[in-house]
Amino acid sequence: MATAQRFQAVVFDFGGVITSSPFEAFNRLEAERGLPHDFIRRVNATDPDSNAWARFERAEIDAAQFDALFAAEAQALGHPLDGASVLAVLAGAVRPAMVTALDRLAEAGYRLACITNNVPTGHGAGMARSGDRADALEAVFARFEHVIESSKAGVRKPDPRIYTMMCDHLGVPPQACVYLDDLGINCKPASQLGMHAIKVTSGEQALADLSAVLAIPLI
Repeated sequence: MATAQRFQAVVFDFGGVITSSPFEAFNRLEAERGLPHDFIRRVNATDPDSNAWARFERAEIDAAQFDALFAAEAQALGHPLDGASVLAVLAGAVRPAMVTALDRLAEAGYRLACITNNVPTGHGAGMARSGDRADALEAVFARFEHVIESSKAGVRKPDPRIYTMMCDHLGVPPQACVYLDDLGINCKPASQLGMHAIKVTSGEQALADLSAVLAIPLI
């Protein structure tokens, strides 16, 4: 059983952890367009390191190129869907209980950080921060000691380099970190590096698991 004394830092994914999952918005878009459930996830899971989504999260292409490339990938899988429509729904509502938990963790002396895969343009939880925003999302980001954004770093989860970049910046070993993400594929490399990974399926479950690991009441 992990002990609270072992950990110094808690590293969060953003979309799907601090905010509600973007997959919920994707499913609503699919229903509106008469597309198969989880079709967008299927497109993004095809050639996952070189498809339009991966390239956009590494800022290798711009929004217009993403729009066209995603549309081609969707059509190749049998359904029309432009990338711009997907980006338009790429936002999530902040989970207030998660923000409260961030403050409690900070009060308890834990260092807080965030690793997020995001895209270079637009607004919402899945978009890069511009540095001139004063909205609710930016107020949450301000609680983190350090944030790594894929669209600015040029590397994205699940590439192990992005986790080691965070550890190097914080000056702590992976074994001293708890990592939370809503995607198992992103938790796996964190765990392999030595982090205590928590796969998030809901805000309540995430806080319950984190409370158990750190022996701090967060719910």
